[in-house]
Amino acid sequence: MYQRAPTVEFTVHEYLAFEEASETKHEYYDGKIYDMAGGSPDHNLISVNIGAALSEALRKTPCRVFSSDMRVLIEALDLYTYPDVSVVCGKLEYDRRSKTTITNPLILVEVLSPSTRTYDRGDKVAFYKRIPSLQEILLVEAERPHVQILRHSARRWTARDIIGLDATVALHAAPCEISLRQIYDKATWLS
Repeated sequence: MYQRAPTVEFTVHEYLAFEEASETKHEYYDGKIYDMAGGSPDHNLISVNIGAALSEALRKTPCRVFSSDMRVLIEALDLYTYPDVSVVCGKLEYDRRSKTTITNPLILVEVLSPSTRTYDRGDKVAFYKRIPSLQEILLVEAERPHVQILRHSARRWTARDIIGLDATVALHAAPCEISLRQIYDKATWLS
């Protein structure tokens, strides 16, 4: 939703039918369908690195790690979106209208791009915080080793910045650690 809003309005059912037939991904919010921006090579690499590191770290747990192809519904807003990485621990809960959409992520990850940074850090984080199951949000810079963890506890959200390749991200919601070296492995700006 980092572009001008379309003028045509759609129902959720129209969006889901449109999305099923589409070769590209779209977000849906407030009756409008929005194109998702494509990511840079580093954005995609970092997303894959995070997914792989989390999958390995959580291998012997009831947690599942999903790529950006997993659609998430924020039920309070009827907002359908595609986080870069999603983690669900325990039973998957699906949207009653679509078995390809989950509603109970525990952790969401967004890799920040210049074109989406303002939206991701602002409105998108505010939207994510409306998901009852959500406990942690990772905002990951694509152009430097910097991860911000937003953590929900005691009915409030706190933020912590993790900076530098030698640092480690410690998750509480699905107890594991991943290093920033794992996250940024082979990023083009490291060469």
